[in-house]
Amino acid sequence: MLLTQHTIHTINSDLVSKPTDSSFLYPEKILQFGTGVLLRGLPDYFVHKANQKQLFCGRILVVKSTNSVGADAFEQQDNLYTLAIKGIDDGREISHYEINNSISRVLAANQHWSEILKSAENPDFEIVFSNTTEVGIVMSEDHINDAPPASFPGKLLAILYRRFVYFNADENKGLTVVPTELITDNGAKLKSIIIDLAKLNKLPNEFMDWLDTANDFCNTLVDRIVPGALPPAEYTKTCALLGYEDQLMIMAEPFRLWAIETSSDRVKQRLSFALADPNVLLVPSIEKYKEIKLRLLNGTHTLSCAFALLAGFNTVKEAMQNSAFSEFIRFLMQDEIGPSILSDTISVADINDFSSKVIDRFANPYLEHKWESIALNYSSKMTMRNIPLLTKWYTKHNEAPQFFALGFAAYLYLLKSDHKDDQYTRVINGRTIELQDERASKLYSAWTNPKTVVHNVLSDIDLWGSNLTALPNFEDTVTQKLQQIIEEGPLKALEITSALDNK
Repeated sequence: MLLTQHTIHTINSDLVSKPTDSSFLYPEKILQFGTGVLLRGLPDYFVHKANQKQLFCGRILVVKSTNSVGADAFEQQDNLYTLAIKGIDDGREISHYEINNSISRVLAANQHWSEILKSAENPDFEIVFSNTTEVGIVMSEDHINDAPPASFPGKLLAILYRRFVYFNADENKGLTVVPTELITDNGAKLKSIIIDLAKLNKLPNEFMDWLDTANDFCNTLVDRIVPGALPPAEYTKTCALLGYEDQLMIMAEPFRLWAIETSSDRVKQRLSFALADPNVLLVPSIEKYKEIKLRLLNGTHTLSCAFALLAGFNTVKEAMQNSAFSEFIRFLMQDEIGPSILSDTISVADINDFSSKVIDRFANPYLEHKWESIALNYSSKMTMRNIPLLTKWYTKHNEAPQFFALGFAAYLYLLKSDHKDDQYTRVINGRTIELQDERASKLYSAWTNPKTVVHNVLSDIDLWGSNLTALPNFEDTVTQKLQQIIEEGPLKALEITSALDNK
């Protein structure tokens, strides 16, 4: 049995949460660009949750850019899909299924542009969601009369201009644009492109004023792992459990965060779905949340990646099953990274709360997050995520951070590579890992003399932007940790470091 609006009434509600009948009748209030799993697993999840609590009472018209012709899964399933939420939450393993009906229609831009453009005349529309990837928010030379404009900003500008004309520049008919693309200042950048594109199209000054005053473009931060479709065996098992087929079923981790930057009462009123979940944050600045995520989540990934690979772990969940490694992660976040980012805006409670959630996320048994993938562009990640942390640490301490030094030493040892045919590789426990690192050649050269490798790498200003040997005792500590890893192995080196930390 395929999931549809007709068959949904025969589904056992004890196994899966079903939408209320009234929520199918809500008007379209959101225009969404993209059908991807992040949108369906995060923003659309929040809208659905709010609809079930009667806090938003609006549905989503989705614009897709693909050229598929005829019936697709969205049409076949009346735009319904199952979200499988699987993972660790507050130390407990959970597995929850819910049928999401937040999407009312899905229209392909290349086939239904006139209908999409007509939707701009909908008086109920208030919000725009987007996830067109990082390359979606780019300047183009689109004309708003193209059918359709090629770029996402071109399409959005055409929608906005149609709305401006139809509602005769009504200040109350602007839209709140909430992008989820993973770029810095995504809302501000999108607005800037829209303005430049409007000028290129020689749109009237009255529209430019309306664009600026009647519309809101919000910077956002999104954080949820949404792997997408379940693995085939897991999908078959889940369908048998739930009693229906669902071609659109996706999985998401329990953790979710959507920080939206705004001080506007108008925006807060429109984004009333935020009331349904405390993990939707409408805040004057998202910088605090960006810093916490970058340092505690991404920074921890980077500082533990080489160590995990050298210890023979293939996936994050596998590593977290090792008690010593799990403790390494906890010490790293709570004893070194956390104190480094502690500030007037980031509290100890913020650090401890996010750290505990990171541990849950790392330990998720349903995610196959490979360390080898995390190691891509390793050196640039170390530079961006962790070197600023080191600087922050030394503004508050005069001693080297022990676990940071261990992670850095592991990074150095991982980059002790073999070089052949322009490929840099590392063999660990008989397994060959290809090091896709733009600085692999520099690290390869540094390892020609193992006795000076630490000094030469740490003092390389081109690598780090500063001379890290100037930091008190950091060079000696990294040298010591590297020697321990080489002679004793990474887990023994961790045991020695942990013993020092407990003194």
